[in-house]
Amino acid sequence: MSHITSPAAQLRELMEKPGIIKTLGAHDVLTAVLVEQCGFDSVFIGGFGTSASLYGLPDLNFLGMTEMVDATRRMAHRLSIPVVADADTGHGDLHNVMRCVTEFEGAGAAGIILEDQVFPKRCGHFGGKEVIPADEMVMKFKAAVDARQDPDFLFIARTDSRETDGLDDAIDRINRYCDAGADVAFIEAPLSVSELEQICQRVDYPKFVNMLAFGKTPILSASELEEMGFKIVVAPIDSVLLTAKVMRDMAEAFKRDGHTQSLADDIVKFDEIKDILGLSEYLNLKDNLS
Repeated sequence: MSHITSPAAQLRELMEKPGIIKTLGAHDVLTAVLVEQCGFDSVFIGGFGTSASLYGLPDLNFLGMTEMVDATRRMAHRLSIPVVADADTGHGDLHNVMRCVTEFEGAGAAGIILEDQVFPKRCGHFGGKEVIPADEMVMKFKAAVDARQDPDFLFIARTDSRETDGLDDAIDRINRYCDAGADVAFIEAPLSVSELEQICQRVDYPKFVNMLAFGKTPILSASELEEMGFKIVVAPIDSVLLTAKVMRDMAEAFKRDGHTQSLADDIVKFDEIKDILGLSEYLNLKDNLS
């Protein structure tokens, strides 16, 4: 019997390889399938895109834990590449964090991001954020590590204290969180290239960076970020932004013309989408099993 590598083990293997891990945010399963088919080694499912996709609502904690776990499960079960999920604040106190780890592990996620915002949280590039005391977040990571069943399951520690208490505080916090058991350090919303460089110089753990389109952090290329010292880079909401643009253009074209032929050169053809979805594999299933 062949050995099946768990998604978490796949992600750990990527972490051990040289070079930066480039990953895209996917707001639904079709988006994630396309990310995989384009050759990415992992995919990220975030609260911003999932809230927009499921409910058409902003990232202001409208999603509960079970809704995010269900969205992660659907994605992880369809893909063969690791899925990293946004677990927000762990959805409560220490016992909630432990349940959160168990649920996301059970859903097939390769790892989760846990952050130190006050509940209810908001998107990291929105204003008006608040953070819990660092000591409380340290305890959350200790609880998370205790709840983990698969030792390969990855914890990405996120702090939002750059906005509330400055970069020095954020760096101190993220080092403490990693000391407590987190595997990867993520300081949300640094404001300049200099701050990105300081993070790499002063954080000794593997580092995650968020290239949020039109956000507070300057957008750099993956190669530039790798040279600085980052290990993982994500473009988390681009799929939502582009989907919104294309859908609005399509709706306006149909309203204006009564058809969408003016967009024919810009859309995936019907035969292409059938291939993307693997239709022939299912239609030929009986022959393949004979």
